[in-house]
Amino acid sequence: MKTADGFDDAIAGIIRQFNQPAKVVYDYGKCLEILEKRDGMTHDEAIEFMEFNVVGAYVGEDTPAWMMPYSEALIEHYAEEEAGC
Repeated sequence: MKTADGFDDAIAGIIRQFNQPAKVVYDYGKCLEILEKRDGMTHDEAIEFMEFNVVGAYVGEDTPAWMMPYSEALIEHYAEEEAGC
């Protein structure tokens, strides 16, 4: 399993799916906190960095995953994004 350098404190667990390699899953919010505290980024800078350099990096089938705690607003946001709104 691949891991993301510098984010060990944000590991939330392991994802397992049928016929897929296991993946490390990280708490997205904790990753933002790490970037803000460790690297002195603003919240917006941390989001931009995460999206472009971390979430956007594909390193194979066992690329780590990034989870966000459930909320209705989050589900609506991604449903609209997938619908092209």
